[in-house]
Amino acid sequence: QVQLAESGGGLVQPGGSLRLSCAASGLPFINYHMGWLRQAPGKEREFVAASSRPGPRTYYKESVEGRFTISRDNAKKMVYLQMNSLKPEDTGIYYCATSTAAISAIRESKMWHSWGQGTQVTVSS
Repeated sequence: QVQLAESGGGLVQPGGSLRLSCAASGLPFINYHMGWLRQAPGKEREFVAASSRPGPRTYYKESVEGRFTISRDNAKKMVYLQMNSLKPEDTGIYYCATSTAAISAIRESKMWHSWGQGTQVTVSS
């Protein structure tokens, strides 16, 4: 059974930074793309970033390109999201997820599954 556990969220001022972590178990980690998606209040879940199997190619939502960095540690079965220059519109619940989609579809939120419980990120002054 796949289990994903996110951590690292919190309240941060605009321009601040956070580092999210996701611990994965119950899966052949190296066989999966690992990604982060988020859901803002009243909005649908959206793709944020991905690290392809087994890495290190990375993919980002356009609005976070240059501010967020995804990385993975295959030996530890961990995936991280370093978020810098945070903006209020980055607020939401951030989820770690897995995918086996074709690279051409990696930014489609429907191609991601095996969600964790999520971690809240709030960017506010």
